[in-house]
Amino acid sequence: MTDTRPTTEATSAVARSIEHTQGRHVAMPLGGIGTGNVAIGADGGLRQWQLHNIGNHRGDLPYSFFAVRIAQWEPPFDAVRVLQAPPADPAATRTPMVSDDEVPQWQRDLLADADGVQGTTFTGTYPFGRVDYHDEELPVRISLEAFTPMVPLDLERSSLPTAMFTFTITNTDVTGVHGWLGGAVQNAVGSDGTLAPDGVRAPGYGGNTNRIRRRDGWTDLILENHTRAPEDPGAGQMVLTADAPYTSALPQWTHPRQFLDFLRARHPFGAQDWAHLPPTMADPQPSGTWAASGASPEGSTWNGGLAAQFSVDPGESVTVRFALTWHFPNRYMNFIQFGGIRPEWGPTRFWLGNHYTTVYPDAEAVAARVRSDWAELEADSRAWTTMLRGTALASDAVEHLAAQAAIVRSPTFFRTADGHFFGFEGVHGASTTMWGGTVGGSCPLNCTHVYNYAQGIARLFPQIERDMRECEFDVMQAPEGFIPHRVISPTYLPQLWDRLIGGPEEPALDGMLGTVLKTYREVRGGAGQEWLDRYWPNVERLVEYVAARWDTGGTGMLHGIQPSTHDIDLAGLNPFMGTLWLAALRAGEELARLVGREDVARRWRGWFEKGSAAYDEALFTGEYYVQVLEVGDPRVFQWESGCLSDQLIGQWWAHLLGLGHILPAEHVRTALRSVVRHNLRTGFTDFVNGYRVFADGDETGLLMCTWPSGGRPEVPTRYCDEVWTGSEGQLAAHLIMEGLTAEADAVLRGLHGRYDGRRRNPYNQVECGDHYVRALSGWSALDAVTGHRWDATTGTLALDAPPVGGSWPVLTDEGWGDLRECDGGFELRCLGGELVVATLVLGGERIDAGLRLGAGQTRRVGGSGG
Repeated sequence: MTDTRPTTEATSAVARSIEHTQGRHVAMPLGGIGTGNVAIGADGGLRQWQLHNIGNHRGDLPYSFFAVRIAQWEPPFDAVRVLQAPPADPAATRTPMVSDDEVPQWQRDLLADADGVQGTTFTGTYPFGRVDYHDEELPVRISLEAFTPMVPLDLERSSLPTAMFTFTITNTDVTGVHGWLGGAVQNAVGSDGTLAPDGVRAPGYGGNTNRIRRRDGWTDLILENHTRAPEDPGAGQMVLTADAPYTSALPQWTHPRQFLDFLRARHPFGAQDWAHLPPTMADPQPSGTWAASGASPEGSTWNGGLAAQFSVDPGESVTVRFALTWHFPNRYMNFIQFGGIRPEWGPTRFWLGNHYTTVYPDAEAVAARVRSDWAELEADSRAWTTMLRGTALASDAVEHLAAQAAIVRSPTFFRTADGHFFGFEGVHGASTTMWGGTVGGSCPLNCTHVYNYAQGIARLFPQIERDMRECEFDVMQAPEGFIPHRVISPTYLPQLWDRLIGGPEEPALDGMLGTVLKTYREVRGGAGQEWLDRYWPNVERLVEYVAARWDTGGTGMLHGIQPSTHDIDLAGLNPFMGTLWLAALRAGEELARLVGREDVARRWRGWFEKGSAAYDEALFTGEYYVQVLEVGDPRVFQWESGCLSDQLIGQWWAHLLGLGHILPAEHVRTALRSVVRHNLRTGFTDFVNGYRVFADGDETGLLMCTWPSGGRPEVPTRYCDEVWTGSEGQLAAHLIMEGLTAEADAVLRGLHGRYDGRRRNPYNQVECGDHYVRALSGWSALDAVTGHRWDATTGTLALDAPPVGGSWPVLTDEGWGDLRECDGGFELRCLGGELVVATLVLGGERIDAGLRLGAGQTRRVGGSGG
């Protein structure tokens, strides 16, 4: 729970919510996959406007806010409130590398000139965020629930360009209350989304028009700019819509004082009065459309607003809904790419387009969809969060697990007009100012080594991951077999086969090994035999290339320069690359058998067995696995005798894919205990870090590498003193898989504690940019806790038995629901899609299930009557 009231006392915990006080950093993104976002802050303010096809974590849209007027006839009472809490001192919650607590200056000015509410409390389970407004002077209690539809596996409904707001006003007095709920928004059509407007002035503004349409009891404020050419980056449309039957409109204004005065000027009226309202207040023809007179001057835009009237009897409640929709079709290659590809190259500016704008012709069509399907969109999205909250998972685990989906729906990802998915590593922000600025995507595109950590995408929306695998094989893979770790967009341009890349310079070996692992994951996740048959030759060529390039002596181990996700070249024998290699060989072996290539499977199995024994003998010290350099290897950027937190990343992958141990189990557990003992640090006050600071003060975080026995190289591996949430999620999940739950709890407590809203945003884990993809490793903690493994090739679902009376989430490639223990048996319930399960493995016991459950269906499995 985030409480923004001006108090230093800790607020009480709310069940199933992120628990924190003074949570000024909470900003929950609202928007669909590949559509852009606006965020709702814990204080009730709207910020981080990113609708214009470019990441801009500080994106601002002035004079866009909600306000309310509350009035009573007897005794006389009349008050207007901006629905936002007072801002904190700008320096009060400052945290290195993040900016989620920044309150735009215009909001500070507005709250200095007008009355805001006294405080707010935020609770949320993504995609739902609730803001409770506190004001002892008002005779009502007001709350807001904001969300954007998010349904696992349902790519279409999870990609709606909308933010949906439901306000609930409860009369806490003994007399009736009437009022007006105001929604205000600036017409941003024409802007390119990079420069914050100065009031209503910004480059690209001019010729903006706002008009009103009424239909089906809703009132639309339609924001346009017909002076922009159809191909202009800022061309598009926005719609603000409200569902109250009596809604007044102020289509054109330039300063928030005018809109607040407009609210103050309203008077209560009935249906018989509607036709007599002047045009500035309402549509004289409720079923028609009218345009405001005059377009905005050059360089300037209009703001517009709606005021929804309501009345509430004592003890009763009323709801008012608003929705914002948008449509900006012209995404261009507006980012500098590695390999020297710059956005100004080419006469077409490399138009990429937006897939969501091929589904809906304009924002009005999106608004119509939201109006007609609101109840269904909300119910199906809520079914997901309700299911998660009802499981045996700890409440903080539920909240942080649900928040993983916010990364997938942030501007880190986009979908081009032809339907293909692309992703940056993150969104530029406070952590990238020193090299990349604060606007745009960080480190384009589809970075294979960073995406090695991401597990949440493949589980929530497997279509995205399959598309990325297809891109790696169809576009990125060179004829020789290697795969560069970034793709150039548009994909018809020359790829990075013969030029330096960056981060690292040569194609990343860990990214290539990850492609093999991810391919097996996608096959187990339902990609299908035909898909595998198509891409098997690519997999074989890739594995054989790696062996020929890095194991010329046939040792089963990788040697020489090994470009990695640490943005440098690793060298020698090392467990980070070694365990990925061993896991990739095992995954490749299983893929070979699925396509009937026993010869390849036996050969790769032989490499694996030889390499597993050799790596363990060469690198295990009895405490953890180290790096051993060979003759001619560089010492710069290596870790040698150090304890690397990700030293067993390949073993984590192997467990996720059901491949078992790739190194001796007891050695693995010993090494993991050592990582926690040496690298999990509590208290950073006296810690010197020359890189980026992601943990400070009295916080707990996992250092990337330490040297517990000395021997730190003069130039150690890059980022060794940083704390990466992606590594923490990976390690915690692996610890749980090995039965080391106490150690896992310590790692997760540190991670969740840093991102509890007080100093960092729980919906935005930061590394090299905001909404960083590596953080999606956190999803694997769910698989670890529940034992969840889905293998679509055999229709087998494996789970640990949930506790008595408890349940675990279930998510396959076709459906989702939960498995609940009841009366000594189990019930499998489908809540979305279709669950088709041939075999259940519950706590190690195989049950021939033969189930096919549609949404809403439940079947008892196992136990008496199973």
